[in-house]
Amino acid sequence: MIAEPPSDPWADRVGGNGVPEASFSDATKVWVKLGLLSFGGPAGQIALMHRWLVEEKRWIGEKEFLHALNFCMLLPGPEAQQLAIYVGWKLHAIRGGLMAGTLFVLPGAAVVFGLSLLYLTLGDMPLVRGLFEGLKPAVVIIVLQAVVRIAGRSLNSPMLTALAGASFVAMFVFKVPFPIVIGAVALVGALLLKRGTTLPPGDLGTKAEASGRVGVFKICAIFLFLWLAPTALLVAALGDGNVFAEIGVFFSKMAVVTFGGAYAVLAYVSQEAVSTYGWLSAGEMIDGLAMAETTPGPLILVTQFVGFAAAYRDPGVLSPALAGFLGGALTTWVTFVPCFLWIFIGAAYMERLRRNARLSAALSAVTAAVVGVILNLALWFSLHVLFADVAVFELAGIGFEWPRVESLRPGPLLLTFVAALAVFRFRASVVTTLAATGSLGMLAAMAGAAI
Repeated sequence: MIAEPPSDPWADRVGGNGVPEASFSDATKVWVKLGLLSFGGPAGQIALMHRWLVEEKRWIGEKEFLHALNFCMLLPGPEAQQLAIYVGWKLHAIRGGLMAGTLFVLPGAAVVFGLSLLYLTLGDMPLVRGLFEGLKPAVVIIVLQAVVRIAGRSLNSPMLTALAGASFVAMFVFKVPFPIVIGAVALVGALLLKRGTTLPPGDLGTKAEASGRVGVFKICAIFLFLWLAPTALLVAALGDGNVFAEIGVFFSKMAVVTFGGAYAVLAYVSQEAVSTYGWLSAGEMIDGLAMAETTPGPLILVTQFVGFAAAYRDPGVLSPALAGFLGGALTTWVTFVPCFLWIFIGAAYMERLRRNARLSAALSAVTAAVVGVILNLALWFSLHVLFADVAVFELAGIGFEWPRVESLRPGPLLLTFVAALAVFRFRASVVTTLAATGSLGMLAAMAGAAI
């Protein structure tokens, strides 16, 4: 069954007895709580939502929750936030989706703003520097853990394994941009893989589709305007070379191709932000991910730190702090507004999308490619954390980064081993692992030892 959109998309969702399944105020309290406590990345956030919304509150059924999760995983952007938007939409239509999605991001965004300002103003202080130097090795292991987990559940055929390997080589050796890799792999998957089953004619809820068509067009127009208008105005007013216009254009493009979760996106963002735009260094990019790992909300909030740093360092006539705030806010806006657009347009038709055979095959291929993309990110992080000097190895017109062995850093190597032991041997949580290595980094700084 396809969820039929309400005749008034701003009205409350109601149960079979005509009474709202959850009051708007009760639901808002849950979204606030989720926004404040959603640590641990998408897996932990989805598990928390399942416990509160399915098991305790019983506001949504088990089967519908899983179908919604599958649908959200087909979309670009952070699936945990989109799942919250969908459940909010199911409970109280558009205003419920807006409340759920906004509160999922807002607490973490506020913390990242504060940490970004602290980092850029006080980052040279020994204690602060020691903290972030201690966090970096843990980030390397956490990203590597993501590679292992995704590979374990997605690389179940030689074809998918080959796609993962090809994606890694394309990005690490040939520097093929992330959107091109994802587009090519999706096309290969749609043409060569056979996944899923199509629904028989007449089982697609055409009445629901027809009744919601006008509302969908209105929603699409509104959210497209909200998403793209700020960037269009910035480009028109400031020119495409201005840092704010660059931030708006780049992260708007990113929002369309961010399949595969935050770690896959970071490979693309790191490549562009560090190498193409020069907004920050490789080490600072890793520090930004450490910030996002230690705050509630989606990991993709690391992009807010990137936008903050870019504008802070090129403020124009503004103060650096104000420019950084505006750059971070713009980044967050163009990153997350599309999430509302995808859910509000597609939620009523999620069964058609979820069970389309070619689309399912394309997404299976993309998931496999994500393994190679994240492996590229893990290797890139490792090189810049464990070695003081990384050179570009060139051969027959191909260039890729390679470490100078003599520049190996013993301190980060030891902390990487500690983080690996915590994650893979003792199954420590992300927050626990980061707290342990960050504390060790601060202790080393207090003792005057270099990391």
